[in-house]
Amino acid sequence: MAMSSILNADDIKKALDAFKAADSFDHKKFFEIVGLKAKSADDVKKAFHVLDADNSGFIEEEELKFVLKGFATDGRDLTDKETKAFLQAADKDGDGKIGVDGETYIPPKKETREEQNSEKLYERLWPV
Repeated sequence: MAMSSILNADDIKKALDAFKAADSFDHKKFFEIVGLKAKSADDVKKAFHVLDADNSGFIEEEELKFVLKGFATDGRDLTDKETKAFLQAADKDGDGKIGVDGETYIPPKKETREEQNSEKLYERLWPV
């Protein structure tokens, strides 16, 4: 499955263009620009599985370096500094990888249950 079947191709291009320079990557801003934060929990899981190149159920540091290529083949590689910073922010249990399962507590909002579940999964995968 291509990421463009989950997210808008123009948003993907805009996000990749915003972080073309080495050491400029900010995962919070990137996922906001690309529109992932507004997606359903199911779409977030689909995006996660696209980025999980070895289908292990986790995104390990080696895969994280190439995360932008998961959005478009012309995406650049993250620098070691960017990769480590992203992993540190997203690896909540310190095991060196990011998993699709698990939840982070988010205070209740006036949203539908699906929106709340989507937000919980998004926060677990890519915390803000």
